[in-house]
Amino acid sequence: TRIKLEMYLLSPPRTLRCVIVSVKMATSASASLSKTIKQQYMELPQGDKVQAMYIWVDGTGEGLRCKTRTLDFEPKSIEDLPEWNFDGSSTYQAEGSNSDMYLIPAAMFRDPFRKDPNKLVLCEVQKYNRKPAETNLRITCKKVMEMVADQHPWFGMEQEYTILGTDGHPFGWPSNGFPGPQGPYYCGVGADKAYGRDIVEAHYRACLYAGVNICGTNAEVMPAQWEFQVGPCEGIDMGDHLWVARFILHRVCEDFGVVASFDPKPIPGNWNGAGCHTNFSTKEMREDGGLKAIEESIEKLGKRHEYHIRAYDPKGGLDNARRLTGRHETSNIHEFSAGVANRGASIRIPRSVGQEKRGYFEDRRPSANCDPYGVTEALIRTCLLNEEGEEPTDY
Repeated sequence: TRIKLEMYLLSPPRTLRCVIVSVKMATSASASLSKTIKQQYMELPQGDKVQAMYIWVDGTGEGLRCKTRTLDFEPKSIEDLPEWNFDGSSTYQAEGSNSDMYLIPAAMFRDPFRKDPNKLVLCEVQKYNRKPAETNLRITCKKVMEMVADQHPWFGMEQEYTILGTDGHPFGWPSNGFPGPQGPYYCGVGADKAYGRDIVEAHYRACLYAGVNICGTNAEVMPAQWEFQVGPCEGIDMGDHLWVARFILHRVCEDFGVVASFDPKPIPGNWNGAGCHTNFSTKEMREDGGLKAIEESIEKLGKRHEYHIRAYDPKGGLDNARRLTGRHETSNIHEFSAGVANRGASIRIPRSVGQEKRGYFEDRRPSANCDPYGVTEALIRTCLLNEEGEEPTDY
């Protein structure tokens, strides 16, 4: 709760009135636990043991799960990490009668919460019969990336998110109303414009420590909405690094007692949604005269718009339909468009790329809760493998 003092100059004598403005946030009970007491235990020596936190995507295609095991040595590569298992009936991935699922280590990062020598381990999920789980999009993405490795595909993804209280109310918003209209918040500075910067700074530093290729961050158009960028990453690394960056964000928000939402339209009405704009290039596009290859790729994308819309959110386009309305810096979900420096288009060519005739393009359609493996795979299939039609080719 904050107290606001208002001075009224109606007539002598001047009057001073105290107005109480309610901005109390709903935070988790865990956030009130003493971090000082916890730190006593975190500073205890752990001998020659290492804690490895295994992370995976659950059956929703957007939720993350994790659990930790002890290793007798510090792993130096993925090959050093053992497979593990979990109960898939509790993660929307299996029935209780046959619930064992396998965790296959895929990428390893430093653990910014327990610190060295402990690790974060991103895993693929396999079913009891060793076939990939339905939401394990990494396996086909990796196969497709290997097919075009000689073209050196680079990606950069701009992850937008909204900080919420545990009651689903945006962080810092009045409990019984709305903040001022959009305008002063994008890249804003000041307590009345930037809501939750402590979380952003903690997440940024934790990603750098972990080895995530995070390259920037900024406040977004809607208050309590932020963005971080990951990239450039080549091939499968894009999906690996973005998923781990998301996990780290969730864990940081957990410590602060708030929630990070990747919902593409968390607040209905005249407020910006949240996307995951994806920047893409190949070696040919980055070289002199690469604009021709960029334009050829955009032409291919225009012929396969519905396929990409289905691939760009976990509900096959239903989530994105709330966001891609043609307003609030988005294109219309039913139409494909492209333009130089046009943030209302499906595909934006940056002005510098148009001038230099080489570089990259930005696909502005992916939703904030997209699976980066699905997005990057779709771009490769259409732009580099020249696939057509509404279904992906089975290789």
